[in-house]
Amino acid sequence: MKRVAMTKYMTVLGMVLAFCTAGTAWAEKDGSRFYLPGDMTMAQAHKAIEAAVKQANAQDTLMNVAVVDAGGNLKAFARMDGAFLASIDISIRKARTARSLNMSTLQLAELAKPGGELYGIEVVDGGTMIFGGGELIVNRSGQVIGAIGVSGGSVAQDVAAAKAGAAALAAE
Repeated sequence: MKRVAMTKYMTVLGMVLAFCTAGTAWAEKDGSRFYLPGDMTMAQAHKAIEAAVKQANAQDTLMNVAVVDAGGNLKAFARMDGAFLASIDISIRKARTARSLNMSTLQLAELAKPGGELYGIEVVDGGTMIFGGGELIVNRSGQVIGAIGVSGGSVAQDVAAAKAGAAALAAE
């Protein structure tokens, strides 16, 4: 009885391993099967980060830069040497906020002021950032493909770096 159970177990285990191996080989040959049309590629995310870091260097600021895909999922992240540790999470939240509300966090800041239509939104949703530095990334045809969040400088510096990152992909 034990031998039959063990044989069945080994057969099932073998089938699972074969399926996983076949799935991995398939994914390696054609990763595009898992890619959603209109979503940001890794190359695009890195291009946006490079442009934001270039702007940060021009401003003489140390920044954290996060890029999320069209679904708001973290796609790429960079922390400049010496950038504030607290700004890691802030940059990611700025990117997610911009994408989830389809507006820059600077625009949201205006709407979230006391008396504004969205006043208090940051306490309703535990991750919303209501100050500048988060920008939507839109491709040449106007489709939102993700967002970028930058943190580490003043609000104006963060906005400038985020806009530079987003602009790097606007022509694609």
